[in-house]
Amino acid sequence: MITENPVDITSVLMDESAELSVSVTQIVQRLKGTHLHSQLEKQAKECLHKPEIKLETLKDDVRRLLKVNWEKRILKSLNSMCTELGIPLARKRPVPEQKELTNKWNEMGTDEPGNADTNNLTCSRLHLDVLVGLRNPNNERSEDLTVRSHWGLIQVSLNVRDIPQMVKEMYPELGLTYGQLGIDDHTHVPPVVSEQDSAAAQQYSRQGCPTGLRAQLWSLILNTTNDPEDITHYEQLKARVINHDLLVDNLIYKVHLQCSLFDGNCFVLLCFSRDTAVLEHFSYNSATPPKSCIQNSSGSEQCAMVYPPNGVIPFHGFSMYVAPLCFLYNEPSTLYRVFREMYIRYLFRLHSVSSHPSGIVSLCLQFERLLQTHLPQLFYHLREIGAQPLRIAFKWIVRAFSGYLSTDQLLLLWDRILGCDSLEIVAVLAAAVFAFRAENLMEVTSLASAEAVLADLSTLKVMPLLQIFLFATSV
Repeated sequence: MITENPVDITSVLMDESAELSVSVTQIVQRLKGTHLHSQLEKQAKECLHKPEIKLETLKDDVRRLLKVNWEKRILKSLNSMCTELGIPLARKRPVPEQKELTNKWNEMGTDEPGNADTNNLTCSRLHLDVLVGLRNPNNERSEDLTVRSHWGLIQVSLNVRDIPQMVKEMYPELGLTYGQLGIDDHTHVPPVVSEQDSAAAQQYSRQGCPTGLRAQLWSLILNTTNDPEDITHYEQLKARVINHDLLVDNLIYKVHLQCSLFDGNCFVLLCFSRDTAVLEHFSYNSATPPKSCIQNSSGSEQCAMVYPPNGVIPFHGFSMYVAPLCFLYNEPSTLYRVFREMYIRYLFRLHSVSSHPSGIVSLCLQFERLLQTHLPQLFYHLREIGAQPLRIAFKWIVRAFSGYLSTDQLLLLWDRILGCDSLEIVAVLAAAVFAFRAENLMEVTSLASAEAVLADLSTLKVMPLLQIFLFATSV
């Protein structure tokens, strides 16, 4: 039974965890400089050389702890919002409200039926602050660290590719000897759609998709269909939205109004929040779905349920993941299915703390490494004036440039994401933008002026930028 005042289990756990963390920190500080501290430190170093103790395991433990703290922070904010505003986590809509919602289903998003006091749980700045706080204590005294590794904001050790390796392993099809849609629009289109060959479609999209075939090619690559079962599933999700109101609906309305220019995608996010099939991606995601108690009980684990049902709490800019797809798909059920598949394959990695090569941590580190290696003077100059490049580029990366590039250029970029089955190219493009504006950036004297130089990306052409940065730089 859903109640009006859910028990805030998470806040209690967070308070206890915070108190324990403070106590441990105080004890460690008192021990420093003592004989006992020296003994403990010596034993810890000896453990690193034991075969059963893996350094990678220790690194994973550090990342896992920070990831858990981030997830608890988000869930605590959600519970606090629920308590402060007096809004239940879920409620059954009255019949008049159900009828009203049904009548304006296709126009949802043009106004905000939710609570105007609802705040965003996260924004790109908060997300970046979490990533900047990532540290691996095992590397603090490593002799392998260089001065350059301390220039950037990301201070964790992950394997990221440099340009020669990327050109050879990931992006040979972006070479100047290959035809590229976005540059050579007369490029031959093989019959991959008629043959329904998903692997061939993916290989072909590495060179871009023709405008008239892009929707079909993306559906083919993602193996999405619009069978009667898919349509029925979409209608079931729609019915759940109409019958029950969730607290996260208020967040969806708000992020939609703040970030999206497309009124047609709000229903996609509402259906998405009810889709338990999205939970599938947590099996290969380092994150865990948030849980909250929505029953009036003592707060035992038995009453803790995944909330929202899909395990994903919307944040500022989330609707921009859907917006580009609105240009490709008119049928609501098809639009929804393609978005869901895009999310559980790629987009979730943009806001999940992990060591995956396409994860947000790796992308940020790769962006910084590319600039440090190939534009060191620019990187150092921006750092010295307090304009760390990642502080500017992070918003592009976390949205995969949605909302920053012109629509046709954004779709060309996403063609390559699907074709290469990787988000790595997002970090490459971010570095390429800085390289393109390097001359102007070398003249700036503040963060505000650097942001002004990079404020408008709508006139940029994606493919020439990528080719110049990857292939001219690698010569």
